[in-house]
Amino acid sequence: MAENVTSLFRSTAAHSPSMAALTREGGEDAGPIDFCIPCNPYFPTPAMFDDMAGRLRDIITYYPSSADTITAELCNLLRLPPQAVAMGNGSTELITWIDHLLVRESLAVPVPTFGRWTDQPMETGKRVDMFPLQESSGFALDLAQYAEFIRARGTRVAVICNPNNPDGGFLHRHAIVQFMDAMADLDLVVIDESFLEFADAEAEPSVVQEAMLRPNVVVLRSLGKNFGLHGIRFGYLVANPALAGRVRSMLPKWNLNAFAEHVVFMLKHHGPEYAESLHQVRRDRLDMASQLAALPGLTVYPSQGNFLFVRLPVGAEGTVVRDRLLTEHRILVRECGNKIGSSSRFLRLVVRPQVDVRRLVSGLEQVLYGTRRGAAAVPEPATGTSYSSGTAAVDRLVGSTNGAGMAMPMPVPPAVVPAPVPAPVPAPMPMPARMPARMPAPMPAPMPAAAAFEPTPPGVPARGGLTAAQVRGTTGPGLAPAPATGWPNAAGMG
Repeated sequence: MAENVTSLFRSTAAHSPSMAALTREGGEDAGPIDFCIPCNPYFPTPAMFDDMAGRLRDIITYYPSSADTITAELCNLLRLPPQAVAMGNGSTELITWIDHLLVRESLAVPVPTFGRWTDQPMETGKRVDMFPLQESSGFALDLAQYAEFIRARGTRVAVICNPNNPDGGFLHRHAIVQFMDAMADLDLVVIDESFLEFADAEAEPSVVQEAMLRPNVVVLRSLGKNFGLHGIRFGYLVANPALAGRVRSMLPKWNLNAFAEHVVFMLKHHGPEYAESLHQVRRDRLDMASQLAALPGLTVYPSQGNFLFVRLPVGAEGTVVRDRLLTEHRILVRECGNKIGSSSRFLRLVVRPQVDVRRLVSGLEQVLYGTRRGAAAVPEPATGTSYSSGTAAVDRLVGSTNGAGMAMPMPVPPAVVPAPVPAPVPAPMPMPARMPARMPAPMPAPMPAAAAFEPTPPGVPARGGLTAAQVRGTTGPGLAPAPATGWPNAAGMG
């Protein structure tokens, strides 16, 4: 039975097997403790689950309302104009339509990242220009180097995931806005904020307000991840109404299911519980990082997501660690060897309550060191030891994924020298001395003059879109400010 379960991982491509598949192969045993699927463990509340269970018959018996009705309720909650929003059956449905409708020939994406941003365009014959994040700089994304890479490649679409999956790397809002304006001549700039609700590096990190003013920017947001409901499959994008309407026009009238409708309409009654769930995940993230960083030879990269990216000690093989944790300790982790730009020496571990983290740490101690903490430690890397972290795999893929006959070599960015931390960024909580602190990426250097664009003035509408005043809900037909709902971060989206 254990062999059947672990074989599921070997048969997957860029993703993990589903929990349903693992449960079927695992027999009647209780499911594993899940450190793999990035889900909010504190939301919905038990009372919300009881409510859904009590209404189960009606929910699954009848058609849901149209997507327009559900979208209007979500927009009322988040204080967004409905014409700037498109809801999908999960963010991956929206990624698929973005690729089909808005990506003409090429797409640039930093790697490692969420697998659909590399796989989906390749499946439809697009050129994917992969910008390798460097382990030597803590996988931080240097926006100035990324912009130079895009210009050198002639790429027409740029993607940024913030925070990035799997490493949790974070970019401040003003830096992303500067990048968006510098890339105003591209066909499209996508900012994937699927995990941004878990970030606490700044008060309002989302760029949804800026996206609605620009003709070529789409912001992708998840609902399943932060609401702890992956199985419902719902997410949304925010864009200039012309772009949002183009995607929305291609979606089926009933692309959202009745569970999605039920949850969206009950959310307005549970704002405080949702806010507290995010605060608890952030607290757990600090505690979990501290415990993991104390393990000899294990490197923990600071994260703003609800997961931590860790490098295993020298000599440890991720697939072996994953399989032993699952079969010997009933703990499910995400080994990242099948992520482009990563390798099997890295794990992504979802943030969970402290009682589960203690079990994870105990399991790692036994798998990595053969005993409890205090045994002979796995040797630390010798000074000067380097590790490719999978970037060689990216180089091998350039010929097949970046188009036939394209001779331009992929430039590998040099190591970034951390710059002084700009104030006023909240100071992180203290971590053990052995945990490497990832300094914020240096602010992008000024973009080339030809690519520099001033932000859209408040009274000037983007092409086919809204003025800044209309986005704020102060003028224009049908754009009156939404009533206060008590929902957390409704105006700032994050």
